[in-house]
Formats: sequence, C-alpha cells, structure tokens
Amino acid sequence: QYMAKSIAIVAGSYHKESVELMVEKAKEIATSTNLIVEEVSWVPGSMEVPLQIKRLFLRDSIDGAVVLGIIENGETKHGLVMGQAVTNALIDLQIASMKPIGFGIIGPGAKPEQIEKRLLSYAEKAVLAVSEMLSN
Repeated sequence: QYMAKSIAIVAGSYHKESVELMVEKAKEIATSTNLIVEEVSWVPGSMEVPLQIKRLFLRDSIDGAVVLGIIENGETKHGLVMGQAVTNALIDLQIASMKPIGFGIIGPGAKPEQIEKRLLSYAEKAVLAVSEMLSN
C-alpha cells in the first residue's frame, strides 16, 4: 500500500509578501502530487535555511523539503557568497540525510523586475523535483 510522503516547506521571510505567494503555490502543487505538507517553517533569511532543514530532517515523519526565498541583487557580493554557501549546505544535507530538497530560492542577484515572474514557477518546480525524487 502506498503511504503518502510528507514534506516540510522552509521559507525565508526577508521578502515575506512575495515568498507567501510561493508558499501558497508550493502547497497547491504538493496537494496535486499527493504530498502532505507537514510543516511550513519561516526563517529570517536564506542563511538560516540549512539549519532549519537539518532540524526538520531529524523527524522521521518528514521525507523531504522545499526551500523558498529570494536573494536579490545587492551592491556587494554578499548575496552571491551567501547563495553559494546555502546551496552547498543544502546539497550536503540531501546527501547526508538521503532526503530530497527542492530548491526554490530565486537568485542570487535577482533584480526586482525578475522576481515577480519567477515566484510561482520556482515554487512549482521545487515541489515537483521533490515529488519526483520521492517516487524514485
């Protein structure tokens, strides 16, 4: 018998209004792919995402996760460095835990006019990636 898989959504609240749209879309796609969203967890920004994922992955009930957020273009390379560090940490967490993480962080280096048109597609693709990895 098929047991529905449970995921967590970890969302960066730095651009909360926009990321809330991503969370709603992710929940909708999760439902349509028979995934249960066990928890939506908000963190201050992308930097806090890996730690929160690690905490959630300590639960046996959570089979995977989706991360959502925005790292916009800044005046310095801070976002680029942070984006690379967060991505590397998330890849390491996937491999260590054997649980998939759908990556729905827009950027780094996203300009305001690039963000809005990516919100829903990034959220959708992140959930679909996790769904596919959980069915393999």
